[in-house]
Amino acid sequence: MRAALGLARRGLGRVAPNPAVGCVLVKDGRAVGRGWTQPGGRPHAETEALARAGEAAKGATAYVTLEPCSHHGRTPPCADALVEAGIARCVVALEDPDPRVAGHGLDRLCAAGIEVTRGVMAEQAAEVNAGYLLHRRLNRPMVTLKLATTLDGRIATRSGESRWITGALSRSRVHLMRAEHDAVMVGGGTAVADDPRLDVRLPGLENRKPLRVVLDGRLRLPLTHNLVTAARAHPTLLITRADAPKQRRHAFKEAGVEVAAVETDAEGGLSLSAILHELAARGLTRVLAEGGGMLAAGLLRADLVDRLAWFRAGKVIGGDGIPALAGFGLEELARAPTFAPDGAMRLGPDVMESYRRAV
Repeated sequence: MRAALGLARRGLGRVAPNPAVGCVLVKDGRAVGRGWTQPGGRPHAETEALARAGEAAKGATAYVTLEPCSHHGRTPPCADALVEAGIARCVVALEDPDPRVAGHGLDRLCAAGIEVTRGVMAEQAAEVNAGYLLHRRLNRPMVTLKLATTLDGRIATRSGESRWITGALSRSRVHLMRAEHDAVMVGGGTAVADDPRLDVRLPGLENRKPLRVVLDGRLRLPLTHNLVTAARAHPTLLITRADAPKQRRHAFKEAGVEVAAVETDAEGGLSLSAILHELAARGLTRVLAEGGGMLAAGLLRADLVDRLAWFRAGKVIGGDGIPALAGFGLEELARAPTFAPDGAMRLGPDVMESYRRAV
């Protein structure tokens, strides 16, 4: 199952709205077939593993990170494929909460006389597909907030200088995170000030193109910005207000940028909840929020951050530097967003700390 989970991770950022699944077929003490969900969500992991195993699949044990599907879509049900291949046993980490599956795949296997073992490494499997599971449960993608700061939580000097707070290894790690998410999201102010490309620039992963999402209620993004000029080669979504100027919206569309309008919140800003529902409707399950301070504060205030990746450089700027988070009116410590530590990694002179939403 540990090997199957490793295979499943290969699909992160490439298979939405499907889950990232891994499958290993074992017979006589050796693996005879391996598979993982392919880009775009098809073929499924079980189909790939069975194709590689061929006749050796008969009598084998299938280790699958998520319950095999039992419904007809663009491909036949994986549960049926496993039955027809003649496997003897199926070890499954998690049941699929999709109502079209929801235990029916395992029932199909049991009805065919296949021994089924459930719940093996379930916690680890749930983490791999945290975005998919959240999408099914709350109809929104999982949000990972990335922050890169000094030790005192600053992202720039008082003059605005910010490149580079963290080092090359940290930046490479961020590119890997982008590759494993379906979308990368920034606020319009950050897009204008920092001129980010929001792409993946790692050797061998250049073909990964997470959707670039810019929140720009006032449509301040210049038409000459890279996020606009490169939009035909790298999908870009601009989210704005419903009353944004039609002529300006048309200009972005003509440049290849997709434009979507969402409702505003009580303060007149773009509703972050509505934005996440819009992204969920597009099938996205994993979103990496890269700032700036207003977006980060808004997500935290609305309790919409599920994972936190905090990159810290061994530098101190001082209180007159620009903070990573804008204020969000917190008056009681008991109401502070709380996260549980999930690990730390040294990246040259920097440290990346990982946190997850506290239960």
